[in-house]
Amino acid sequence: MMNPGNARGTRRAFLQNGTLVLAAASVSSLPLYAEDAAEDLCVGLITDLHYADKPSAGSRHYRETLAKLEEAALQFERDQPAFVVELGDFIDAADSVETEQRYLRTINQTFSAICDSRHYVLGNHCVDTLSKEEFLGGVGQAKSYYSFEQGDYHFVVLDSCFRSDGVAYERKNFKWTDANIPAAEMDWLADDLAGTQKHIVVFAHQRIDVDNHYGVRNNAEVRHLLESSGKVKAVFQGHSHQNDLNDIGGIHYCTLVAMVEGSGAEHNGYSALRLAADGTIRLTGFRKQMDRNFS
Repeated sequence: MMNPGNARGTRRAFLQNGTLVLAAASVSSLPLYAEDAAEDLCVGLITDLHYADKPSAGSRHYRETLAKLEEAALQFERDQPAFVVELGDFIDAADSVETEQRYLRTINQTFSAICDSRHYVLGNHCVDTLSKEEFLGGVGQAKSYYSFEQGDYHFVVLDSCFRSDGVAYERKNFKWTDANIPAAEMDWLADDLAGTQKHIVVFAHQRIDVDNHYGVRNNAEVRHLLESSGKVKAVFQGHSHQNDLNDIGGIHYCTLVAMVEGSGAEHNGYSALRLAADGTIRLTGFRKQMDRNFS
């Protein structure tokens, strides 16, 4: 059942023999929100589902992410986010295009029912066998990197699935440790950041705050662009499967926990992001995801 401290509604969900089970939640578990919470912009966040219809491997339980996502969907039904974002590695690798497309159809059927407004960040596993065009076509998204605005915020979706030579990831043509944001995307990003006066939030898969194998290789250049704008509040990212937080150059780099890690609902992880007009950001984490508060 849900963490008592993170229960948010009238139903609770848990896994029993791989099946999602719903139960009534006590009224006493419901939280009291500030009166102005309803005025904040709410965004649902998930990452690293790695959905695949194949046996578990190590700590990764691929089939279970479908039920874990259904639990998150119940929470988002209560929170009513303006949009939801998956931060990459939505699916896991497959041996054929047809199999990977089947994985994508299965998990996206549940994800697309959560909210009409959805955003997909490309992860390295999303294009292990598929091309970017095939993945994006499968989820109905036109571009792999772009920006959009809602309320007082400007949102940027980045794509770091490029090799050092600028070639896009697809069909096992890459090493996952060679993640880069190419020159054309960097030029676009500079123009995009300069074109808004709103608070900026960035969504990424590979990490922009570390120099190890989980990081974007040209992350220092990317951070310089973000810092130079003076408007970027936070970056939300996945890829390393763990809760982490780094504050660099006045920007919060928040890494979210992976949904695929661990067996059972108690190892789930997802979050609701609330963005206030004054730039205050509150991340409410569920299960393994930690809460965060930024100003």
